[in-house]
Parts: sequence; C-alpha cells; structure tokens
Amino acid sequence: MWYLCVFFHRLLDYRRPEVEALAQLFGAFEDGDDKNTLDWKLPELHHPDSPFHLVNLPSEDIAKSIANRSILVKGIYELWGEGSSYEELEEAIKAYPEERKLPYLASGTTFRIIVDSFGKAISFQEQNERIYGFKYIPFKGRVNLKNPEHKFWLIETDEYGSNNGLPPVVQRRIFFGREVGAADRKLLPTYELKSRKYLGPTAMDAEMAFLMANQALVTPGKLVYDPFVGTGSILVGAAHYGAMTMGADIDIRVVRDGRGPECNVWSNFEQYGLPMPVSLLRADNNLPPWRPGLKEVFDAIICDPPYGVRAGGRKSGGRKLLKGTVDPYTVPDDKRLDHIPSTAPYSLAECIHDLFELAARMLVMGGRLVFFYPVLREDGSTDTHFPEHPCFTLVAACEQILSFRYSRILLTMVKKGPYSEDIAEAAVKMHLDFRENHLKWLEDGKLHSAVFSPNDSQTASAESKLNKDSKPKYRGKYV
Repeated sequence: MWYLCVFFHRLLDYRRPEVEALAQLFGAFEDGDDKNTLDWKLPELHHPDSPFHLVNLPSEDIAKSIANRSILVKGIYELWGEGSSYEELEEAIKAYPEERKLPYLASGTTFRIIVDSFGKAISFQEQNERIYGFKYIPFKGRVNLKNPEHKFWLIETDEYGSNNGLPPVVQRRIFFGREVGAADRKLLPTYELKSRKYLGPTAMDAEMAFLMANQALVTPGKLVYDPFVGTGSILVGAAHYGAMTMGADIDIRVVRDGRGPECNVWSNFEQYGLPMPVSLLRADNNLPPWRPGLKEVFDAIICDPPYGVRAGGRKSGGRKLLKGTVDPYTVPDDKRLDHIPSTAPYSLAECIHDLFELAARMLVMGGRLVFFYPVLREDGSTDTHFPEHPCFTLVAACEQILSFRYSRILLTMVKKGPYSEDIAEAAVKMHLDFRENHLKWLEDGKLHSAVFSPNDSQTASAESKLNKDSKPKYRGKYV
C-alpha cells in the first residue's frame, strides 16, 4: 500500500536509505530478496528534495514501526486525498474508499485534526477555518486534543518557487491523511551533546549516532563494535536500541581515565540508564588484539575513522621504532600502570584498509559495516569512487556537506562473503589499486590543508557577499 512519508528537511541524502534500512529491519523484504529497496514516488510537480514522498510498504504495522523509530521521518500517513485546491481535495477525500475511512470515523472513537505547512505560515485563525471546512467528512467520534485515538493531518505547501531557500514548489499542494506513525520528538533533546557528561573534540552528534545505528540494523541483543570509540557517543546510540556494545581506542587515557571517576565513557552510559559496554579496550586498529582463529563475533561495526581534519589518526610505534633505528622494547612491570605507548601518524588509506580487514574477519555473515569517509568537493562535485573489499557490498552512500570544499559520506556495507587468506590477498591488491588511483589527496595530511586553506575562506566570503546581494536560493544538501 502507498503511504505519504513526510521527512524533516535536513540530511537529505540520508532520508530514503534510513527508511529502507528500517524496512529491512522490520521485515518488509522477503528472505532471499537481494533487491532490498522500496518503491518511491514524488507528488506531482515536487522537487526530488521535497520532504513529501510516497512510499509503498507491505503493511501498516511496518509503516508504523519505521516512523516510530526513524530519526528523519516526521510522520507516515495513510493518504485520504490530495489536490492543488481545497475543492480538489474534497473530491479526492469523497472518492477514497468508504471501507478504508469508516473504522476511523465511528462513534466511540476520539480524533484530532492537525494543520501543518511547509514553506509558509498559517495563523491560528486560518487553521481553525480549514478544520471547520471538513464538515463533509462524517466524523461521529469525539474530539480529543490531548490524547486522541486517531490523528488526521492537513498539510499544505504553497507555490513559492525557489526564492525562500527551500526546494522549489511549482504548484500549491494540499494533503490530508490519517497518521500511521510519527517520530519520537523527545529522543534528540534527551541525548543532545550539550548535556552529555563526557565529551571529546570528535564526539559524534546524537542525531548522526542514531542514524548510524539504524543503518547498521541495531536491535536488542546484537553485539556492536566501535574500533575508534573515543568518548563512546556512537555506542551510546547503539545501546539506546538495546545492543550490547564494545569499543576500543588507541588512547588509554580516554577509555580508562576520562576526566575522573565521575566523568568518563562509562558515565555517559550511566547518565542515560543504558547497559554498560561489554568491554572497552586500549587497542590499535593497525595491530588488532584478537587471537588467531577468532572470527565472526560482531553483528555490526560502526565507527568514525580519524581522517585528520579535527584529529589525526595514530598507530602504535614511535617514529624511531617504525624506521628501525631502535629495537622493540618491553615495558617493565613496575611502569606498566602509568605507561603511555608511543604512537606514530596513521594515514586514512592504511586505516580504511585495516578497518576492512577487521570487519571481514570479525563480522558475522550479513553483518553491517557503517563508517564515515571524507571527500573533497572539486567544483561542487565529489569523487564517487569508494574503497572496496571482496567480502562487502555497498548498500548506501549518504553525503553530509560540511563546507564548500569538504564533505563526509556515510558508507553502509553488508558482508556477503566469507573471509579467507585468498580474500585477504585480493583485498590488499584492491587497496593498493584504490590508493594509487583515488587516494593520493589523502596522503601526508593533504585533507587538512585542503579543508582549511585560505582559498576556502575566500570562497565562503564571496558566497556570503553574494547571498547578501540576492534573494535566498535553494542550496540542496547544504541543509
């Protein structure tokens, strides 16, 4: 059945992939179906970035589950009618099958009509006038504004063109439908970073952490691992959905000490009453701690690898040790408690290869690897070539534009094949080929210098001046 899916107008690239991930999580696709994509349609004359989309879902229960868990879906509605005017809307509602409408209009039920808009403001008086205009719908139940059994939504857009910074709408459109499910609006304010006890410079925003958990199909009982755990913000999102969590970081001061006994990674979980992580390790992604032969332990790996913009990557071994000018050493037992191991720079190319190696070995079949990958935007476009591995299939790539020259893409990959030594050798060849052809700009800290070069500030200044001299224009994925 087709439903009206209304999104929040932000993170545009993430909206459909999140719904499709949740559709898979709640059983919308048949077993063995490799398609795993939904049928989508746009309302008449709507821009692709419009918050209004029509989606075909197998049942109302699945639609409700998706809407209630989604971060970017405002609501999913059974559409009773739409039109470019209220006369067209009335005809559409009257033509909608009576057997679909009558159960929600019966006596003994309670209801409420809510008026909403996109790209325009509707006064309280105008809202009441629109509600009273639905006298032709034979409501027999009682009005209940606080806790109704059924909510009906009237949503209106206007023909504002492209002069207000929103996706251009060529023609006015009015929707009326019954709410099937809606987002939990208390979730993000509860977990917002400004109230978090323990934060670091690269702590993941709560909204993004929940989106990553949804892309990873996190459910109660699954084991989720973050090899760059930091202050644990990604694992907090996974733990909210009931997952068992485990993390590692190369900086022992972060995972062990924090800022004291009341301000550390563990206190973030305690703050929200979440299950504590199974374990937090001081471990190096370049030298993983797993014993030989250990395979297929984690259901999902979710992480934000260090790519040298806010914080550079580090791996074990000082410069002299890596160059071979000094021999490997053993830390005496009496100094191990306070010892801080030496580290060296860790390029993103090497980091991503090691991450793939970890995921290929340690993820269960069908497990998901979800991680951020940075790109430079040359002339407004991005390099569409992403790292690959023989064990994984890319199912989603969602771009978040951070500046005019730099963005990051959330890659979601599914493990489709078993790990073996032959696969490991093939992965090395793919890595070397990719680094040679597509990763040259990531070596030697060039990403940081490209993002923060003077040209960037000049471009931003010119853009700012242009915006002051002209009407607001739609900026697409910059929202």
